Parts: sequence; structure tokens; C-alpha cells
Amino acid sequence: MTADTTVLPPVPSGSERPLAELEARDITAWFGDRKVLDRVSLTMKAGGITALIGPSGCGKSTFLRILNRMHELVPSAQLAGEVLLDGEDIYDPAKRLIDARRAIGMVFQKPNPFPAMSIRENVLAGLRLTGTKMSKSDQDALVESCLRKGGLWNEVKDRLDAPGGGLSGGQQQRLCIARSLAVTPRVLLMDEPCSALDPTSTRVIEETMLELAREVTIVIVTHNMQQAARVSTECAFFLASQGTPGVIVEHGDTRAMFESPQDQRTSDYVQGRFG
Repeated sequence: MTADTTVLPPVPSGSERPLAELEARDITAWFGDRKVLDRVSLTMKAGGITALIGPSGCGKSTFLRILNRMHELVPSAQLAGEVLLDGEDIYDPAKRLIDARRAIGMVFQKPNPFPAMSIRENVLAGLRLTGTKMSKSDQDALVESCLRKGGLWNEVKDRLDAPGGGLSGGQQQRLCIARSLAVTPRVLLMDEPCSALDPTSTRVIEETMLELAREVTIVIVTHNMQQAARVSTECAFFLASQGTPGVIVEHGDTRAMFESPQDQRTSDYVQGRFG
């Protein structure tokens, strides 16, 4: 076995693995000279679903990408602050980027399965990228487990060798969720995962999120207030106005945020008066 190859241990069930807490402390972010976030702090509780809400351009997606070190992929991007996974800063120079990405997975707005790969190969793609070795039988078990968790197994179990790009949009998004789960992340980030989907597919994705929250901490960006109310346990309302960088106006229990917000701007937003 080479030095950069790992052998994946058996995947623990949600009851065996402790759930992860993710905390952002004083996050300030820039693209070049433009500050897009200003001293944003937020604790995303273990085993919860935290929804990031707010109008377009207030920094929600930037904040989400900061949570698994994708922000630094932009050449002009800069960052100050800390992101703590169970108390350890993922930006610590001693921490490997690949470890952060494996622990904190991402599902994007537009489904992005690898079109030339089969459904099975898509699920296992992350193992190849991380140099993980598994036996064929363990791979088969992992594929089934992840597709079941992604709510897709019953629909594709008889055609695992078919191209992933041949699935419907909603199925492709669930395949991307299954692919993210294959490397056993502690946290799953989801950037408007239902914005391009029909209502039926959206409902299935939401049901999948609620099931997954038993095993993985979820953070979701959504412009759909009804979705935030349906699936999240906590909400954070981001806002940027008159050219100022994004900040969190209010955060807390979702039901309280929607029924008795503390800030008038939050009330106006969740009731659809702007945004």
C-alpha cells in the first residue's frame, strides 16, 4: 500500500458515530478588494439541519463554500476567521485539504453526476479521489447503502451500470447525495439542491434530508421559505444592503424565527415583503 492510499474501515451507523458540530467564528471574506461577509459567526448544531436564508447576493453561498474550504479555489478570494469541526479549525495549516473535503461534503444547486460514469461508478468516485481501497463486496454494500440513504436504490438497483447522466434531474441530484455520502462525511452542505427540480423531486429530496439528519449534520442554502420551515431545525438570516457586506441579522430555532422573529427585517423577509 502506498503512502497516500488508505483502507476505509467499516462504515459506522449513525448510532455508532458521534454527530458533528460545525462552528464558524468571525468569518470575513473578500473577492479581491470587495468584502462580501463581515464577521459572521454561527454554530451549526450536531445532527440538526441549519437553513441559511436571505436575498440573493447576501453571501449565503460564499459562506457555505467557506465551510469546506471551497472559497480558496477562487484566485482572488481571501478569508479571515475560523471554521471549527468538533472544535478543530479546518483551516489550520497542519490540516489537509482533502481531510476537510472528506469530512464536510457538498451537494450543488445543479446536479453534477459524472456523465461518462455509470450509476455505480458515480457513487464510488469519491473513493478513487481519496485513494481509498475497498474489496468488491464492500464496494457493492457501500453502493447499496448510499443509494438507499439517497432515496434512489429502489429506482436504479436493476441498472447500476447505466450512465448516471441518463437519470432524471431529481434522480441525478439524489445520486450526487449518494456520492457525497460514500466517503462518510460528518457534515453535508447543500447549496439550493432543489431549485432546479419539480415539486415531486423536491419532496423526495426533503424527505431524504430529514432521514440523513440522523447520521450527518446538514447545512442548506435555500430561497424557498416553505422549504426552510419544513426541513430545518435552525435558521440563519443573511442580509447585505446598500453595498455593505453580508451579515447575519438573526439566527435561532426555525419555528421561532418564522413565528416570532426578533428583528423586523427578518419578519419582513420570511413573510415575503422583500427578497
